[in-house]
Amino acid sequence: MDTPFVYGKLAVGKNFTDRETEKNQLIRNFLSGTNTILISPRRWGKSSLVLKAASEINSKENNLMIVFIDLFNIRNEEDFYKALAENVIRASSSRLEEVVSNVKQFMKQWVPRITFSPDSQQEFSLGLNWNELKKQPDEILDLAENIARSKEQKMVICVDEFQNIAFFEDPLAVQKKLRSHWQTHQSVSYCLYGSKRHMLMEVFTSSSMPFYKFGDLLFLSKIAVNFWIPFIMERFRSTGKAISAKQAEKIAVLVEGHPYYVQQLAQLVWLRTNKAVSGNIIDQAMEGLVLQISLLFQGITESLTTSQISFLKMLVDGEKRYSTGENIHKYNLGSSANVIRIKKSLIAKEIIDEQSNGLIILDPVYSSWLRKYYFK
Repeated sequence: MDTPFVYGKLAVGKNFTDRETEKNQLIRNFLSGTNTILISPRRWGKSSLVLKAASEINSKENNLMIVFIDLFNIRNEEDFYKALAENVIRASSSRLEEVVSNVKQFMKQWVPRITFSPDSQQEFSLGLNWNELKKQPDEILDLAENIARSKEQKMVICVDEFQNIAFFEDPLAVQKKLRSHWQTHQSVSYCLYGSKRHMLMEVFTSSSMPFYKFGDLLFLSKIAVNFWIPFIMERFRSTGKAISAKQAEKIAVLVEGHPYYVQQLAQLVWLRTNKAVSGNIIDQAMEGLVLQISLLFQGITESLTTSQISFLKMLVDGEKRYSTGENIHKYNLGSSANVIRIKKSLIAKEIIDEQSNGLIILDPVYSSWLRKYYFK
């Protein structure tokens, strides 16, 4: 049975909602050749946003090649160069002969082995000599620029999970290499994003790091509840079911507008609904969602120190004055210096985040679990 809500994978087409301002900014940056750094907490829809902007450009522009690279399972420099070369060549080659031609023309330093998939001529793999490549990676790092210039076209390289470069043997040296080449490119721009917000903040906002001021910093905020209401109502209506505006609002509010959870909770409500949402279906779905992930939450909580858990209790209670003597005593936090250490550690663990209105627990369902089951 096809459900009208999508979570856990890219939201495309009718499953994508709002983000008009951010999408239009991305489109302008892509078309103008402006580098973009996209930062937000996990599961706030960064990848879906980039894909949406790219698809709209591709439907109108023929002079812009868009390359997607996912570093999710890439943990060393060699695999990174391989992924970069393969995806650039794939995006700029429309047929088998062009793949071979591009490799021969733009990778003269050492001709790699090309292995094609028997199922598809567009699927191929490059065999690179790592011993040679690590001495002189310039050809790979300038590959996109050289191809784009030869075709008299522009190119945007979108790199997801960019923070995984931190796992390389010498991440700072790699960043310096990338910056030294990428900042000189005139026909290629870059869109860099990932799921580890605090790591990306360190890479792009610290003046001591190579990628400091590399491009336009774009911070994603939560999707406002008023955008979710018509989206949820329309998705119910498209399947012959009904939900009121007030009920749709309740779904979005319960999970604080978190894109992943709004879609997941809406789906759970939809599955429980025959014709129209009624009674306490939404509350039942929310409780089911919390309990469904409770083992994960229990594992997260057990990995925390007593003082870290006490700090979360303070946030769950709605306290905003974290370092006052009263709260330090009430929650047994030790000292104001210890409060600072606790805050930094929880941010590094991606459990809390610092926003303009104060600290928040990033996962709204985890917050609900703490409130209802752990701190009850």
